[in-house]
Amino acid sequence: MKLILFLLLGIAVGIVAGLLPFDFIAQLLITFSDVFGQWISFLIPFIILFFIASGIANIGQGSGRLVGSTVGLAYASTVIAGLLAFFIASFLMPYIAENRTLPAESAAPESFFTFEIAPLMGVMTALVIAFAFGISMAALQTKTLITVFDEGKKVVEALISKALIPFLPIYIAGIFAGLSAEGTAFTMVQIFGLVLLVAITTHWLWLSVQYLVAGLASGENMFKLIKTMLPAYVTALGTMSSAATIPVTLRQARKNGVSENITNFVIPLGATIHLSGSIITIVSCSVAVMTVMGDLATPSFTAFFPAILMLGVVMVAAPGVPGGAIVAAAGVLTSILGFTEAAVGLMIALYLTQDSFGTAANVTGDGAIAKVIDRFYKQAS
Repeated sequence: MKLILFLLLGIAVGIVAGLLPFDFIAQLLITFSDVFGQWISFLIPFIILFFIASGIANIGQGSGRLVGSTVGLAYASTVIAGLLAFFIASFLMPYIAENRTLPAESAAPESFFTFEIAPLMGVMTALVIAFAFGISMAALQTKTLITVFDEGKKVVEALISKALIPFLPIYIAGIFAGLSAEGTAFTMVQIFGLVLLVAITTHWLWLSVQYLVAGLASGENMFKLIKTMLPAYVTALGTMSSAATIPVTLRQARKNGVSENITNFVIPLGATIHLSGSIITIVSCSVAVMTVMGDLATPSFTAFFPAILMLGVVMVAAPGVPGGAIVAAAGVLTSILGFTEAAVGLMIALYLTQDSFGTAANVTGDGAIAKVIDRFYKQAS
């Protein structure tokens, strides 16, 4: 919760700085944002490489049929949730943005200096390498190489938690200082407040669908299943981490009648690969950003469908720190949807303000997946 408070403070400071009659503070914040944006771009390929390679290698350890069914169901849930979010956001955005058109932009203060921190590889290159090594390591069980990628993941997690997340409020302050100086900040805040409400409502709509399916599969009352999982939802709201909520999710899934073996496998795995809540927020906010920012293309299904498919992959094994999913997804937003640095900054700000709700939707949905998998194996036995 501290991060959200500091993030909101950063937005407020940025807006005030952009309204001041002198430009020094706004320029200072914008300069920091420009440099820090380069640092984020530099880290993205490493996030994709180590998280996905390590995740695939470790997912491959276990019963092939159980792994395949769990991964397939989790990925399908994530992708369908993203498609649902796209259609809902695309339908509602014209009404949300109505009478809230952005004012004509004025010249924003420029950065004191600029320099480029070139990434060592592109996003797609990192993704291909991650899949090639991850699948090979899982098949060959190369313990030394798996350890190398696991340790690399720990290093990148440390960089995210110690050298990225703590500085995000200042980064966001710089983004909003520029928007404020252009006269667009207040309109953006109004629109995005409504978009976040839409995203959270879509979370609950998708959770209802998940537990309707789980209830039909098990012959149990969906509302009873959801009620049992509520402690996991509430815990995730506080921790903002799927990994930290695993013990509670395990306990509640068992109370829903899921067998011990299935629970112990599906819930921890779901915490790393099932991100339906996260993708709903990312897609909803992406549609909003693309709608209101004139330098981005109009959101279309042909652009978003491959992006949603990719988001379901790049967020695999996202770190158990607040904001991990959106940092991992930033590569997709820039490479497929054409997001600018300012657009990515807005996405990070939007995502982090509701990160706890997205995480809560993720872990609560894990309980539905565990229930379906458990029923499937009971019927097969």
